[in-house]
Amino acid sequence: MARVAFVGLGNMGGPMAANLIQAGHELRVFDLSDEALSSLEALGATRCASASEAAQSVDFVVTMLPAGKHVESVYLGDDGLLAQLDSSTTAVDCSTIDAETARKVGEAAADAGIGFMDCPVSGGVAAAAAGTLAFMCGGPELVFPRVKELLAGMGAKIFHAGPAGAGQVAKGCNNMLLAVHMIGTCEALEMGVRNGLDPAVLSEIMLASSGRNWSLEVYNPYPDVMPNAPASKGYKPGFMVDLMVKDLGLAAQIADHSGVDNAMGKLAKALFEQHQADGNGQRDFSSILERLA
Repeated sequence: MARVAFVGLGNMGGPMAANLIQAGHELRVFDLSDEALSSLEALGATRCASASEAAQSVDFVVTMLPAGKHVESVYLGDDGLLAQLDSSTTAVDCSTIDAETARKVGEAAADAGIGFMDCPVSGGVAAAAAGTLAFMCGGPELVFPRVKELLAGMGAKIFHAGPAGAGQVAKGCNNMLLAVHMIGTCEALEMGVRNGLDPAVLSEIMLASSGRNWSLEVYNPYPDVMPNAPASKGYKPGFMVDLMVKDLGLAAQIADHSGVDNAMGKLAKALFEQHQADGNGQRDFSSILERLA
Protein backbone atom coordinates (compact mmCIF):
# COMPACT_ATOMS: atom_id res chain seq x y z
CA MET A 1 0.00 0.00 0.00
CA ALA A 2 1.11 3.56 -0.69
CA ARG A 3 1.79 6.65 1.39
CA VAL A 4 -0.49 9.36 0.04
CA ALA A 5 -0.79 13.10 0.65
CA PHE A 6 -4.34 14.28 -0.01
CA VAL A 7 -4.91 18.03 -0.33
CA GLY A 8 -8.51 19.28 -0.56
CA LEU A 9 -11.16 17.50 1.50
CA GLY A 10 -14.40 19.06 0.28
CA ASN A 11 -17.63 17.36 -0.81
CA MET A 12 -15.72 15.25 -3.31
CA GLY A 13 -12.22 15.09 -1.82
CA GLY A 14 -13.37 14.00 1.63
CA PRO A 15 -15.08 10.76 0.58
CA MET A 16 -12.34 10.07 -1.99
CA ALA A 17 -9.71 10.29 0.73
CA ALA A 18 -11.82 8.09 3.00
CA ASN A 19 -11.97 5.42 0.31
CA LEU A 20 -8.18 5.45 -0.02
CA ILE A 21 -7.91 4.82 3.71
CA GLN A 22 -10.42 1.98 3.41
CA ALA A 23 -8.31 0.55 0.58
CA GLY A 24 -5.39 0.33 2.99
CA HIS A 25 -3.32 3.37 2.02
CA GLU A 26 -1.57 5.55 4.60
CA LEU A 27 -2.88 9.12 4.29
CA ARG A 28 -1.48 12.52 5.25
CA VAL A 29 -4.18 15.15 4.74
CA PHE A 30 -4.50 18.92 4.50
CA ASP A 31 -7.49 21.23 4.10
CA LEU A 32 -8.46 24.71 5.30
CA SER A 33 -11.47 23.18 7.10
CA ASP A 34 -10.77 21.91 10.59
CA GLU A 35 -13.96 19.85 10.45
CA ALA A 36 -12.83 18.10 7.27
CA LEU A 37 -9.44 17.35 8.79
CA SER A 38 -11.03 15.97 11.96
CA SER A 39 -13.31 13.67 9.95
CA LEU A 40 -10.36 12.11 8.11
CA GLU A 41 -8.24 12.01 11.26
CA ALA A 42 -10.98 9.95 12.89
CA LEU A 43 -10.58 7.42 10.08
CA GLY A 44 -6.84 7.11 10.67
CA ALA A 45 -5.33 9.86 8.51
CA THR A 46 -2.51 12.08 9.75
CA ARG A 47 -3.52 15.74 9.98
CA CYS A 48 -1.01 18.20 8.50
CA ALA A 49 -0.70 21.98 8.80
CA SER A 50 0.05 22.62 5.11
CA ALA A 51 0.20 20.97 1.71
CA SER A 52 3.99 20.99 1.97
CA GLU A 53 3.93 19.13 5.27
CA ALA A 54 1.45 16.59 3.89
CA ALA A 55 3.66 15.93 0.87
CA GLN A 56 6.76 14.98 2.87
CA SER A 57 8.02 11.44 2.18
CA VAL A 58 4.98 10.18 0.27
CA ASP A 59 4.54 8.06 -2.83
CA PHE A 60 1.64 10.09 -4.21
CA VAL A 61 0.21 13.57 -3.87
CA VAL A 62 -3.50 13.83 -4.71
CA THR A 63 -5.12 17.26 -5.01
CA MET A 64 -8.84 18.09 -5.28
CA LEU A 65 -9.12 21.88 -5.48
CA PRO A 66 -11.77 24.41 -6.58
CA ALA A 67 -10.13 26.09 -9.58
CA GLY A 68 -7.07 26.40 -11.76
CA LYS A 69 -5.61 29.25 -9.72
CA HIS A 70 -5.56 27.02 -6.64
CA VAL A 71 -3.90 24.15 -8.51
CA GLU A 72 -1.27 26.52 -9.91
CA SER A 73 -0.64 27.99 -6.46
CA VAL A 74 -0.18 24.58 -4.84
CA TYR A 75 2.13 23.11 -7.48
CA LEU A 76 4.08 25.96 -9.07
CA GLY A 77 6.57 28.59 -7.92
CA ASP A 78 9.44 28.51 -5.46
CA ASP A 79 7.11 27.40 -2.65
CA GLY A 80 5.05 24.99 -4.78
CA LEU A 81 5.03 21.25 -4.37
CA LEU A 82 6.94 20.60 -7.61
CA ALA A 83 9.92 22.41 -6.12
CA GLN A 84 9.84 20.08 -3.10
CA LEU A 85 9.05 16.67 -4.60
CA ASP A 86 11.45 14.30 -6.31
CA SER A 87 11.03 11.58 -8.91
CA SER A 88 9.94 9.05 -6.27
CA THR A 89 6.61 10.89 -5.85
CA THR A 90 3.79 10.97 -8.41
CA ALA A 91 1.33 13.88 -8.38
CA VAL A 92 -2.33 13.45 -9.34
CA ASP A 93 -4.66 16.42 -9.67
CA CYS A 94 -8.32 15.40 -9.59
CA SER A 95 -9.66 18.97 -9.74
CA THR A 96 -11.84 20.14 -12.61
CA ILE A 97 -9.96 23.12 -14.05
CA ASP A 98 -9.07 24.75 -17.36
CA ALA A 99 -7.01 22.63 -19.72
CA GLU A 100 -4.34 25.32 -20.13
CA THR A 101 -3.46 25.29 -16.42
CA ALA A 102 -3.37 21.48 -16.43
CA ARG A 103 -0.95 21.56 -19.37
CA LYS A 104 1.17 24.22 -17.65
CA VAL A 105 1.49 22.17 -14.46
CA GLY A 106 2.08 18.98 -16.46
CA GLU A 107 4.91 20.61 -18.44
CA ALA A 108 6.50 21.99 -15.27
CA ALA A 109 6.32 18.55 -13.65
CA ALA A 110 7.94 16.95 -16.70
CA ASP A 111 10.74 19.54 -16.59
CA ALA A 112 11.28 18.68 -12.91
CA GLY A 113 11.33 14.94 -13.59
CA ILE A 114 8.15 14.34 -11.60
CA GLY A 115 5.27 12.16 -12.79
CA PHE A 116 2.04 14.17 -12.99
CA MET A 117 -1.43 13.54 -14.38
CA ASP A 118 -4.59 15.64 -14.49
CA CYS A 119 -7.41 13.25 -13.55
CA PRO A 120 -10.78 15.02 -13.22
CA VAL A 121 -13.71 12.88 -12.15
CA SER A 122 -17.28 12.19 -13.14
CA GLY A 123 -20.06 10.77 -10.99
CA GLY A 124 -20.75 13.38 -8.33
CA VAL A 125 -20.87 13.08 -4.55
CA ALA A 126 -22.71 9.75 -4.53
CA ALA A 127 -20.07 8.08 -6.70
CA ALA A 128 -17.28 9.67 -4.65
CA ALA A 129 -18.74 8.11 -1.50
CA ALA A 130 -19.34 4.75 -3.17
CA GLY A 131 -15.89 4.63 -4.76
CA THR A 132 -17.36 4.31 -8.25
CA LEU A 133 -16.07 7.51 -9.87
CA ALA A 134 -14.91 7.68 -13.48
CA PHE A 135 -11.46 9.23 -13.95
CA MET A 136 -10.32 10.92 -17.16
CA CYS A 137 -6.53 11.07 -17.07
CA GLY A 138 -4.14 13.27 -18.99
CA GLY A 139 -0.39 12.83 -18.87
CA PRO A 140 2.53 10.56 -19.83
CA GLU A 141 1.67 7.03 -20.87
CA LEU A 142 4.46 5.67 -18.67
CA VAL A 143 2.96 7.31 -15.57
CA PHE A 144 -0.57 6.05 -16.15
CA PRO A 145 -0.20 2.45 -14.83
CA ARG A 146 0.89 3.51 -11.35
CA VAL A 147 -1.71 6.28 -11.22
CA LYS A 148 -4.41 3.85 -12.33
CA GLU A 149 -3.51 1.49 -9.49
CA LEU A 150 -4.03 4.27 -6.94
CA LEU A 151 -7.22 5.58 -8.54
CA ALA A 152 -8.74 2.10 -8.41
CA GLY A 153 -9.28 2.73 -4.70
CA MET A 154 -11.64 5.59 -5.55
CA GLY A 155 -13.19 4.73 -8.90
CA ALA A 156 -14.59 2.04 -11.14
CA LYS A 157 -13.67 3.39 -14.59
CA ILE A 158 -10.24 4.88 -15.32
CA PHE A 159 -9.32 6.17 -18.77
CA HIS A 160 -6.08 7.49 -20.23
CA ALA A 161 -7.39 10.30 -22.43
CA GLY A 162 -4.03 11.50 -23.75
CA PRO A 163 -1.20 13.92 -22.83
CA ALA A 164 -1.27 16.63 -20.15
CA GLY A 165 -4.56 18.52 -20.22
CA ALA A 166 -6.41 15.75 -22.04
CA GLY A 167 -8.25 14.75 -18.87
CA GLN A 168 -9.67 18.26 -18.56
CA VAL A 169 -10.69 18.33 -22.22
CA ALA A 170 -12.50 14.99 -21.82
CA LYS A 171 -14.27 16.28 -18.70
CA GLY A 172 -15.36 19.45 -20.52
CA CYS A 173 -16.75 17.44 -23.44
CA ASN A 174 -18.59 15.06 -21.11
CA ASN A 175 -20.19 17.68 -18.90
CA MET A 176 -21.25 19.85 -21.82
CA LEU A 177 -23.09 16.83 -23.22
CA LEU A 178 -24.53 16.06 -19.77
CA ALA A 179 -25.96 19.59 -19.53
CA VAL A 180 -27.47 19.36 -23.00
CA HIS A 181 -29.17 16.00 -22.50
CA MET A 182 -30.41 16.94 -19.02
CA ILE A 183 -32.13 20.01 -20.43
CA GLY A 184 -33.55 17.99 -23.33
CA THR A 185 -34.77 15.30 -20.94
CA CYS A 186 -36.52 17.90 -18.76
CA GLU A 187 -38.22 19.48 -21.78
CA ALA A 188 -39.39 16.11 -23.10
CA LEU A 189 -40.78 15.01 -19.74
CA GLU A 190 -42.56 18.30 -19.11
CA MET A 191 -44.03 18.26 -22.61
CA GLY A 192 -45.43 14.79 -21.97
CA VAL A 193 -46.82 15.65 -18.53
CA ARG A 194 -48.63 18.71 -19.86
CA ASN A 195 -50.29 16.46 -22.37
CA GLY A 196 -51.52 14.01 -19.75
CA LEU A 197 -48.69 11.45 -19.69
CA ASP A 198 -47.35 9.91 -16.50
CA PRO A 199 -43.67 10.98 -16.25
CA ALA A 200 -42.69 7.51 -15.03
CA VAL A 201 -44.38 5.81 -17.98
CA LEU A 202 -42.92 8.32 -20.44
CA SER A 203 -39.49 7.73 -18.93
CA GLU A 204 -39.85 3.99 -19.50
CA ILE A 205 -40.94 4.59 -23.09
CA MET A 206 -37.92 6.80 -23.81
CA LEU A 207 -35.56 4.42 -22.02
CA ALA A 208 -36.71 1.69 -24.38
CA SER A 209 -36.41 3.98 -27.40
CA SER A 210 -33.88 6.20 -29.15
CA GLY A 211 -34.19 8.95 -26.51
CA ARG A 212 -32.43 6.81 -23.91
CA ASN A 213 -29.71 8.71 -22.00
CA TRP A 214 -27.95 8.83 -18.62
CA SER A 215 -30.32 11.45 -17.19
CA LEU A 216 -33.26 9.12 -17.77
CA GLU A 217 -31.43 5.97 -16.79
CA VAL A 218 -29.95 6.91 -13.41
CA TYR A 219 -30.75 10.57 -12.63
CA ASN A 220 -34.36 11.22 -13.63
CA PRO A 221 -35.08 14.96 -13.16
CA TYR A 222 -38.83 14.56 -12.56
CA PRO A 223 -39.85 14.29 -8.86
CA ASP A 224 -40.94 10.90 -7.56
CA VAL A 225 -40.05 8.95 -10.70
CA MET A 226 -36.74 7.65 -9.35
CA PRO A 227 -36.66 7.44 -5.51
CA ASN A 228 -32.91 7.90 -5.07
CA ALA A 229 -32.48 10.73 -7.59
CA PRO A 230 -32.02 14.30 -6.28
CA ALA A 231 -35.34 15.27 -7.92
CA SER A 232 -37.15 13.06 -5.39
CA LYS A 233 -35.24 14.64 -2.49
CA GLY A 234 -36.05 18.29 -3.09
CA TYR A 235 -33.15 18.58 -5.56
CA LYS A 236 -30.56 18.22 -2.83
CA PRO A 237 -27.23 17.76 -4.66
CA GLY A 238 -25.87 15.62 -6.16
CA PHE A 239 -24.11 17.96 -8.51
CA MET A 240 -24.80 21.61 -7.88
CA VAL A 241 -25.94 24.13 -10.48
CA ASP A 242 -22.93 26.25 -9.47
CA LEU A 243 -20.60 23.44 -10.50
CA MET A 244 -22.40 22.85 -13.79
CA VAL A 245 -22.09 26.54 -14.64
CA LYS A 246 -18.37 26.35 -13.85
CA ASP A 247 -17.92 23.27 -16.04
CA LEU A 248 -19.88 24.78 -18.92
CA GLY A 249 -17.60 27.80 -18.73
CA LEU A 250 -14.57 25.53 -19.00
CA ALA A 251 -16.17 23.70 -21.92
CA ALA A 252 -16.79 27.03 -23.65
CA GLN A 253 -13.08 27.87 -23.28
CA ILE A 254 -12.12 24.55 -24.86
CA ALA A 255 -14.53 25.13 -27.75
CA ASP A 256 -13.30 28.69 -28.33
CA HIS A 257 -9.64 27.67 -28.26
CA SER A 258 -10.26 24.88 -30.76
CA GLY A 259 -12.58 26.82 -33.08
CA VAL A 260 -15.71 24.75 -32.43
CA ASP A 261 -19.06 26.50 -32.71
CA ASN A 262 -20.73 24.66 -29.84
CA ALA A 263 -24.17 26.24 -30.19
CA MET A 264 -25.90 23.68 -27.96
CA GLY A 265 -23.22 24.02 -25.28
CA LYS A 266 -23.55 27.81 -25.32
CA LEU A 267 -27.33 27.58 -25.02
CA ALA A 268 -27.05 25.13 -22.12
CA LYS A 269 -24.58 27.49 -20.42
CA ALA A 270 -26.97 30.42 -20.80
CA LEU A 271 -29.91 28.44 -19.41
CA PHE A 272 -27.97 27.17 -16.40
CA GLU A 273 -26.61 30.67 -15.72
CA GLN A 274 -30.17 31.99 -15.71
CA HIS A 275 -31.24 29.18 -13.36
CA GLN A 276 -28.27 30.00 -11.11
CA ALA A 277 -29.16 33.71 -11.09
CA ASP A 278 -32.66 32.79 -9.92
CA GLY A 279 -31.20 31.49 -6.67
CA ASN A 280 -30.67 27.83 -7.53
CA GLY A 281 -26.88 27.65 -7.43
CA GLN A 282 -26.73 25.33 -4.42
CA ARG A 283 -29.42 22.98 -5.72
CA ASP A 284 -28.90 19.93 -7.90
CA PHE A 285 -28.47 20.70 -11.59
CA SER A 286 -31.49 18.53 -12.48
CA SER A 287 -33.62 21.27 -10.88
CA ILE A 288 -33.33 22.98 -14.28
CA LEU A 289 -36.68 21.22 -14.83
CA GLU A 290 -38.32 23.97 -12.76
CA ARG A 291 -37.48 26.67 -15.31
CA LEU A 292 -40.21 25.08 -17.43
CA ALA A 293 -42.87 25.57 -14.77
